[in-house]
Amino acid sequence: MIVVTGATGNIGRTLVPLLAEAGEEVVAVSRQEQSARLPVGVRHARADVGNAASMRPVLDGADAFFILLGGELNGHGENPQALLDAATAAGVKRVVLLSSQLNSTRPKALSHTRLRDFEAAVHASGADFTILRPGGFASNAFAWAESVRTKRTIFAPFADVALPVIDPADIAEVAAAALREDGHAGRTYELTGPEAISPREQAAVVSEALGEEVAFVELSREEAHAHMAQFMPQEVIGGTLDVLGVPLPAEQEISPDVENVLHRPARPFGDWVARSLPAFR
Repeated sequence: MIVVTGATGNIGRTLVPLLAEAGEEVVAVSRQEQSARLPVGVRHARADVGNAASMRPVLDGADAFFILLGGELNGHGENPQALLDAATAAGVKRVVLLSSQLNSTRPKALSHTRLRDFEAAVHASGADFTILRPGGFASNAFAWAESVRTKRTIFAPFADVALPVIDPADIAEVAAAALREDGHAGRTYELTGPEAISPREQAAVVSEALGEEVAFVELSREEAHAHMAQFMPQEVIGGTLDVLGVPLPAEQEISPDVENVLHRPARPFGDWVARSLPAFR
Protein backbone atom coordinates (compact mmCIF):
# COMPACT_ATOMS: atom_id res chain seq x y z
CA MET A 1 0.00 0.00 0.00
CA ILE A 2 1.22 3.49 -0.88
CA VAL A 3 0.12 6.55 1.10
CA VAL A 4 0.19 9.84 -0.82
CA THR A 5 -0.11 13.16 1.01
CA GLY A 6 -1.06 16.30 -0.89
CA ALA A 7 -3.16 13.97 -3.00
CA THR A 8 -5.46 16.66 -4.41
CA GLY A 9 -2.71 19.16 -5.22
CA ASN A 10 -0.54 20.00 -8.19
CA ILE A 11 1.52 16.81 -8.02
CA GLY A 12 -0.76 14.46 -6.13
CA ARG A 13 -3.60 14.62 -8.61
CA THR A 14 -1.24 13.21 -11.23
CA LEU A 15 0.65 10.86 -8.92
CA VAL A 16 -2.41 9.10 -7.48
CA PRO A 17 -3.81 7.98 -10.88
CA LEU A 18 -0.33 6.91 -12.03
CA LEU A 19 0.00 4.60 -9.04
CA ALA A 20 -3.56 3.31 -9.36
CA GLU A 21 -3.12 2.57 -13.07
CA ALA A 22 0.01 0.59 -12.19
CA GLY A 23 -2.10 -1.64 -9.95
CA GLU A 24 -0.99 -0.23 -6.60
CA GLU A 25 -3.24 0.03 -3.56
CA VAL A 26 -3.32 3.76 -2.88
CA VAL A 27 -4.53 5.89 0.01
CA ALA A 28 -4.99 9.52 -1.04
CA VAL A 29 -4.55 11.87 1.92
CA SER A 30 -5.79 15.45 2.12
CA ARG A 31 -6.72 17.81 4.94
CA GLN A 32 -10.19 18.42 3.53
CA GLU A 33 -13.11 16.19 2.76
CA GLN A 34 -12.82 14.42 -0.57
CA SER A 35 -13.78 16.90 -3.28
CA ALA A 36 -12.32 15.46 -6.47
CA ARG A 37 -13.20 12.12 -8.00
CA LEU A 38 -10.51 9.55 -7.32
CA PRO A 39 -9.63 6.59 -9.53
CA VAL A 40 -11.54 3.39 -8.88
CA GLY A 41 -10.06 1.53 -5.96
CA VAL A 42 -8.28 4.51 -4.40
CA ARG A 43 -9.25 5.21 -0.81
CA HIS A 44 -9.41 8.75 0.52
CA ALA A 45 -8.30 9.59 4.05
CA ARG A 46 -8.71 12.92 5.77
CA ALA A 47 -5.57 13.62 7.79
CA ASP A 48 -2.88 16.25 8.23
CA VAL A 49 0.72 15.47 7.32
CA GLY A 50 1.65 18.14 9.85
CA ASN A 51 -0.05 16.16 12.63
CA ALA A 52 1.54 12.76 13.21
CA ALA A 53 -1.31 11.57 15.42
CA SER A 54 -3.79 12.00 12.55
CA MET A 55 -1.46 10.14 10.17
CA ARG A 56 -0.85 7.05 12.33
CA PRO A 57 -4.05 5.16 11.41
CA VAL A 58 -3.61 6.14 7.75
CA LEU A 59 -0.07 4.75 7.63
CA ASP A 60 -0.96 1.46 9.27
CA GLY A 61 0.00 -1.31 6.85
CA ALA A 62 1.64 1.00 4.30
CA ASP A 63 4.76 -0.05 2.44
CA ALA A 64 5.60 3.33 0.89
CA PHE A 65 4.91 6.95 1.80
CA PHE A 66 5.00 10.14 -0.29
CA ILE A 67 5.50 13.27 1.83
CA LEU A 68 4.48 16.67 0.50
CA LEU A 69 4.26 19.73 2.73
CA GLY A 70 1.69 22.20 1.52
CA GLY A 71 1.20 25.87 2.27
CA GLU A 72 1.90 26.90 5.83
CA LEU A 73 3.38 23.50 6.69
CA ASN A 74 6.52 24.60 4.86
CA GLY A 75 6.98 27.23 7.54
CA HIS A 76 6.02 25.72 10.88
CA GLY A 77 4.63 22.68 12.62
CA GLU A 78 5.57 19.83 14.89
CA ASN A 79 8.97 18.16 14.78
CA PRO A 80 9.31 16.22 11.51
CA GLN A 81 10.67 13.31 13.51
CA ALA A 82 7.17 12.68 14.86
CA LEU A 83 5.85 11.93 11.37
CA LEU A 84 8.82 9.75 10.45
CA ASP A 85 8.53 7.86 13.74
CA ALA A 86 4.86 7.21 12.98
CA ALA A 87 5.78 5.91 9.52
CA THR A 88 8.49 3.63 10.89
CA ALA A 89 6.18 2.28 13.59
CA ALA A 90 3.57 1.53 10.92
CA GLY A 91 6.07 -0.56 8.99
CA VAL A 92 6.74 1.84 6.13
CA LYS A 93 9.84 0.70 4.25
CA ARG A 94 10.10 3.35 1.55
CA VAL A 95 9.75 7.14 1.86
CA VAL A 96 9.81 9.74 -0.93
CA LEU A 97 10.03 13.39 0.17
CA LEU A 98 9.26 16.35 -2.06
CA SER A 99 11.84 18.98 -1.12
CA SER A 100 13.34 21.86 -3.12
CA GLN A 101 16.36 22.61 -5.26
CA LEU A 102 17.15 25.51 -2.94
CA ASN A 103 18.26 23.04 -0.29
CA SER A 104 21.30 22.35 -2.46
CA THR A 105 21.80 25.74 -4.13
CA ARG A 106 21.00 27.99 -1.13
CA PRO A 107 21.41 25.73 1.91
CA LYS A 108 21.05 28.60 4.40
CA ALA A 109 17.81 30.04 3.00
CA LEU A 110 15.55 30.74 5.97
CA SER A 111 12.45 30.01 3.90
CA HIS A 112 13.52 26.37 3.52
CA THR A 113 14.64 25.57 7.06
CA ARG A 114 11.68 23.28 7.65
CA LEU A 115 12.26 21.33 4.45
CA ARG A 116 15.88 20.84 5.51
CA ASP A 117 14.62 19.52 8.84
CA PHE A 118 12.40 17.06 7.00
CA GLU A 119 15.30 15.94 4.83
CA ALA A 120 17.34 15.28 7.97
CA ALA A 121 14.48 13.32 9.55
CA VAL A 122 14.04 11.22 6.41
CA HIS A 123 17.76 10.47 6.34
CA ALA A 124 17.63 9.34 9.97
CA SER A 125 14.42 7.33 9.65
CA GLY A 126 15.97 4.01 8.70
CA ALA A 127 13.62 3.68 5.72
CA ASP A 128 14.76 3.49 2.12
CA PHE A 129 14.39 7.12 1.13
CA THR A 130 14.45 9.22 -2.00
CA ILE A 131 14.49 13.01 -1.93
CA LEU A 132 13.15 15.02 -4.86
CA ARG A 133 14.49 18.55 -5.26
CA PRO A 134 12.64 20.27 -8.12
CA GLY A 135 13.42 23.76 -9.35
CA GLY A 136 10.69 26.22 -10.35
CA PHE A 137 7.39 24.74 -11.49
CA ALA A 138 5.99 25.39 -14.96
CA SER A 139 2.61 25.63 -13.24
CA ASN A 140 3.67 28.87 -11.53
CA ALA A 141 2.48 30.38 -14.80
CA PHE A 142 -1.07 29.86 -13.56
CA ALA A 143 -0.46 33.17 -11.75
CA TRP A 144 -0.79 34.82 -15.16
CA ALA A 145 -4.05 33.13 -16.11
CA GLU A 146 -6.43 35.90 -15.05
CA SER A 147 -4.50 38.70 -16.75
CA VAL A 148 -4.22 36.60 -19.90
CA ARG A 149 -7.96 35.88 -19.90
CA THR A 150 -9.02 39.45 -19.18
CA LYS A 151 -6.27 41.58 -20.73
CA ARG A 152 -4.28 39.22 -22.98
CA THR A 153 -1.25 40.48 -21.06
CA ILE A 154 1.38 38.85 -18.86
CA PHE A 155 3.01 40.90 -16.09
CA ALA A 156 6.27 39.51 -14.67
CA PRO A 157 9.69 40.65 -13.46
CA PHE A 158 13.08 39.73 -14.90
CA ALA A 159 11.79 39.32 -18.44
CA ASP A 160 14.89 37.74 -19.91
CA VAL A 161 16.24 35.67 -17.02
CA ALA A 162 15.86 32.02 -18.02
CA LEU A 163 15.31 29.09 -15.67
CA PRO A 164 14.65 25.40 -16.52
CA VAL A 165 11.14 25.15 -15.06
CA ILE A 166 9.77 21.66 -14.59
CA ASP A 167 6.38 20.24 -15.45
CA PRO A 168 4.73 18.96 -12.23
CA ALA A 169 3.64 15.88 -14.18
CA ASP A 170 7.32 14.93 -14.50
CA ILE A 171 7.77 15.31 -10.75
CA ALA A 172 4.80 12.99 -10.24
CA GLU A 173 6.24 10.38 -12.60
CA VAL A 174 9.63 10.45 -10.89
CA ALA A 175 7.87 10.12 -7.53
CA ALA A 176 5.89 7.13 -8.81
CA ALA A 177 9.08 5.44 -9.97
CA ALA A 178 10.80 6.04 -6.63
CA LEU A 179 7.78 4.73 -4.71
CA ARG A 180 7.41 1.57 -6.79
CA GLU A 181 10.84 0.61 -8.13
CA ASP A 182 14.09 -0.54 -6.60
CA GLY A 183 17.28 1.37 -7.29
CA HIS A 184 16.29 4.78 -5.91
CA ALA A 185 17.09 4.29 -2.23
CA GLY A 186 19.44 6.89 -0.80
CA ARG A 187 19.22 9.04 -3.91
CA THR A 188 18.55 12.76 -4.15
CA TYR A 189 17.23 13.86 -7.52
CA GLU A 190 17.50 17.43 -8.83
CA LEU A 191 14.51 17.87 -11.14
CA THR A 192 14.39 20.47 -13.91
CA GLY A 193 12.87 20.93 -17.31
CA PRO A 194 14.82 20.27 -20.52
CA GLU A 195 15.58 23.91 -21.30
CA ALA A 196 16.02 27.25 -19.60
CA ILE A 197 13.19 29.57 -20.59
CA SER A 198 12.61 33.20 -19.63
CA PRO A 199 9.26 34.80 -18.69
CA ARG A 200 9.21 36.64 -22.02
CA GLU A 201 9.74 33.34 -23.84
CA GLN A 202 7.06 31.67 -21.73
CA ALA A 203 4.65 34.43 -22.71
CA ALA A 204 5.42 33.74 -26.35
CA VAL A 205 4.62 30.06 -25.85
CA VAL A 206 1.28 30.95 -24.25
CA SER A 207 0.53 33.35 -27.09
CA GLU A 208 1.28 30.74 -29.74
CA ALA A 209 -0.83 28.12 -28.00
CA LEU A 210 -3.79 30.52 -27.81
CA GLY A 211 -3.34 31.65 -31.38
CA GLU A 212 -3.65 35.24 -30.17
CA GLU A 213 -1.19 37.95 -29.28
CA VAL A 214 -0.37 38.10 -25.57
CA ALA A 215 1.52 41.23 -24.56
CA PHE A 216 4.36 41.09 -22.05
CA VAL A 217 4.91 43.83 -19.46
CA GLU A 218 8.02 43.66 -17.32
CA LEU A 219 7.55 44.52 -13.66
CA SER A 220 10.24 46.12 -11.53
CA ARG A 221 11.48 44.15 -8.54
CA GLU A 222 9.54 46.52 -6.29
CA GLU A 223 6.33 46.01 -8.26
CA ALA A 224 6.79 42.26 -8.18
CA HIS A 225 7.42 42.38 -4.43
CA ALA A 226 4.19 44.29 -3.85
CA HIS A 227 2.24 41.79 -5.94
CA MET A 228 3.73 38.74 -4.20
CA ALA A 229 3.01 40.26 -0.79
CA GLN A 230 -0.69 39.66 -1.49
CA PHE A 231 -0.27 35.88 -1.27
CA MET A 232 3.25 35.06 0.02
CA PRO A 233 4.86 35.45 3.46
CA GLN A 234 7.20 38.44 3.60
CA GLU A 235 10.17 36.30 4.64
CA VAL A 236 9.87 34.24 1.46
CA ILE A 237 9.49 37.02 -1.10
CA GLY A 238 13.05 38.33 -1.13
CA GLY A 239 14.57 34.90 -1.65
CA THR A 240 12.08 34.07 -4.38
CA LEU A 241 12.91 37.27 -6.24
CA ASP A 242 16.62 36.53 -5.88
CA VAL A 243 16.15 33.15 -7.56
CA LEU A 244 14.03 34.66 -10.33
CA GLY A 245 16.23 37.69 -10.92
CA VAL A 246 19.78 36.71 -10.01
CA PRO A 247 19.83 32.90 -10.13
CA LEU A 248 22.97 31.03 -9.24
CA PRO A 249 24.62 29.08 -12.08
CA ALA A 250 23.42 25.81 -10.52
CA GLU A 251 19.82 27.08 -10.66
CA GLN A 252 20.08 27.59 -14.41
CA GLU A 253 21.66 24.20 -15.10
CA ILE A 254 19.61 21.47 -16.74
CA SER A 255 19.64 18.31 -14.65
CA PRO A 256 19.67 14.88 -16.33
CA ASP A 257 17.79 13.25 -13.46
CA VAL A 258 14.29 13.24 -14.99
CA GLU A 259 15.61 11.56 -18.12
CA ASN A 260 17.77 9.15 -16.13
CA VAL A 261 14.81 8.00 -14.03
CA LEU A 262 12.07 8.02 -16.68
CA HIS A 263 14.21 7.07 -19.70
CA ARG A 264 12.79 9.95 -21.72
CA PRO A 265 13.47 13.69 -21.84
CA ALA A 266 11.73 16.03 -19.43
CA ARG A 267 8.66 17.75 -20.86
CA PRO A 268 9.16 21.26 -22.26
CA PHE A 269 7.15 24.23 -21.01
CA GLY A 270 4.96 24.08 -24.11
CA ASP A 271 3.63 20.67 -23.12
CA TRP A 272 2.40 22.05 -19.82
CA VAL A 273 0.80 25.03 -21.57
CA ALA A 274 -1.00 22.78 -24.06
CA ARG A 275 -2.56 20.73 -21.24
CA SER A 276 -3.40 23.82 -19.17
CA LEU A 277 -4.71 26.03 -21.96
CA PRO A 278 -8.34 26.23 -20.73
CA ALA A 279 -7.13 28.27 -17.75
CA PHE A 280 -5.84 30.98 -20.12
CA ARG A 281 -8.75 31.20 -22.55
